[in-house]
Amino acid sequence: MQSSEETTTTRPADAGAYPAPATTAHAAPAQSNGAAAEAEAKPKRTLAVSDAAVQAVRAQLAKRGTPEGAIRVGIRGGGCSGFSYVIEFDDKPPRSGDLVLEFAEPDKATVRVLCDKKSILYLGGSVLDWEKTLMYQGFKFKNPQEATRCGCGHSFTVA
Repeated sequence: MQSSEETTTTRPADAGAYPAPATTAHAAPAQSNGAAAEAEAKPKRTLAVSDAAVQAVRAQLAKRGTPEGAIRVGIRGGGCSGFSYVIEFDDKPPRSGDLVLEFAEPDKATVRVLCDKKSILYLGGSVLDWEKTLMYQGFKFKNPQEATRCGCGHSFTVA
């Protein structure tokens, strides 16, 4: 059984881009207008994954020979600006409290993206995208909580 901090989302192949999935939560008690406005101002506790990123994850897992594996995203302290983004392979089952996103397509391996409960505080509302240009190829976070980003693009501070 999943805890209230976990979310599993499955999207069909023809659904287009992958928006942030709805989170599972318990009903909250009634709030005053001020508390309701404050709750809406808090960042989302989930993230979205673009179609290009899902395809890139699927290709990387297949190339690695672990199509049933997952990609774990998160943050670590360090880097030029305070925090660094982390993207790594994860072949273990999700940890308790992990955000689990699943993207299924017919006749293809299901892609799983995992995020720990502490990292989602800083990644909430973000979009994981795959970017391919003449100068760069790789995953890129579009994080609305970023206040500044280092010139390297891998380190950031939050507002």
